[in-house]
Amino acid sequence: MTYAEQYAERLMSPAAAAALIPSGAKVAMALGVAQPPALLKALADRAEANEVGDVNIYYLLSTAIAGETVLRFDLTDRLRPHSLFHGAIERKLEARGIEEGRRAVWFVPTGFQQTPNVLTREIGVDTLLATVSPMDAEGNFSLGTNTDYALAVSKTARRVILEVNPHMPRVFGDCTIHVSQVTALVEHAAPLLEAGKAPQQPQDVIIGGLIAGLVENGSTLQMGIGALPDAVCAALHDHVDLGIHTEMLTPGLVELMRAGVVTNTRKTLHPGKTVFTFSMGDRSTYGFLHENTAVEAYPVDYVNDPAVIARNDRMVSVNATLQIDLFGACCSEYLNGRQYTASGGQLDFVRGASAAAGGKSIIACHSTAAKGSVSRIVARLDGPATTPRNDVQYVVTEHGWANLRGLTVDQRARALIGLAAPQFRQALEVDARAMGLI
Repeated sequence: MTYAEQYAERLMSPAAAAALIPSGAKVAMALGVAQPPALLKALADRAEANEVGDVNIYYLLSTAIAGETVLRFDLTDRLRPHSLFHGAIERKLEARGIEEGRRAVWFVPTGFQQTPNVLTREIGVDTLLATVSPMDAEGNFSLGTNTDYALAVSKTARRVILEVNPHMPRVFGDCTIHVSQVTALVEHAAPLLEAGKAPQQPQDVIIGGLIAGLVENGSTLQMGIGALPDAVCAALHDHVDLGIHTEMLTPGLVELMRAGVVTNTRKTLHPGKTVFTFSMGDRSTYGFLHENTAVEAYPVDYVNDPAVIARNDRMVSVNATLQIDLFGACCSEYLNGRQYTASGGQLDFVRGASAAAGGKSIIACHSTAAKGSVSRIVARLDGPATTPRNDVQYVVTEHGWANLRGLTVDQRARALIGLAAPQFRQALEVDARAMGLI
């Protein structure tokens, strides 16, 4: 049977494909941009009609595509959201669930690099729902913007149900699913979701400049998500021969490639190639990815493996946090007594960059929150330690930077107090003395 014949044999309507998902299924929904609109609507329609229930949906980084379909509050008794990375949708579900006296979202703590194993080995998901690019001449579908955990799940799931979208870029690397592995195909042409740019504040520009000063020419970069990493990218345009090995490929990093700042020529792993595991951006970002031989996508258990990351000499990771305590530990996922985001790949890259020859791991944040009324540098964390104190290297706020490696406990505390907003330093010193740190 030819690939075209296999394709035709598996092609069906969204409703027919969704009907293949039985009650009791464990579904892995693709991350972010790759969440398939037609399939998710069809599954939500089945749940609304009480044709399916007891379905657990596992995923990271939901978008409006899921929020308007399978993650609707009124369906969470039949389609149970299991989030491995919270966002605005999960925070709203949790808040409404508290109001109505029932749980509406379940959080699964895990690091990003561990996600494929958690989904396939620990949880045993049996269904994959994802958006892919059109099939090529060899019968392969590219996962495009989202290789992350989808590739691993496609190899073990009983049901691989794909939504073929001509707007999904065809990307090179280890990121394809063959038609012979697919259970069902749905065709649906829809513009890919575009991520809005986070508004920058003056502190972001200052911090971006400070971090850019720590980046040597020839370094390989990983950037997190948000206004602060965007500001770092903007401050790097006078650098030369940078490389990219990152979990998330952002418009800011793409712009550095377009400007010739990123050449990847001095990379010691995958020289000449930008390496990523997922991307969120605008239409221009997705167009840049399409059939671009300078860019390669790999699964997250490879891209985020600290041992792999460390093979990039002069590796620099930049990630944001919500709180840093006087011991140097960071909480990047918990806020106001609730799960706010998740650990993602922060610790993966902190450890990988720190272990690289000439590498630097940088954690950055504004010194204050809530319009200056709350210090982000605190005596003790309000939530779990996303990055333990033993792993933290560089810390940057708008008041400067400090390398905590090799410092004594009292030196750390004093360095961090110096990075706090001036109005909070005296109180932090009092706390530090009461805790026996200084």
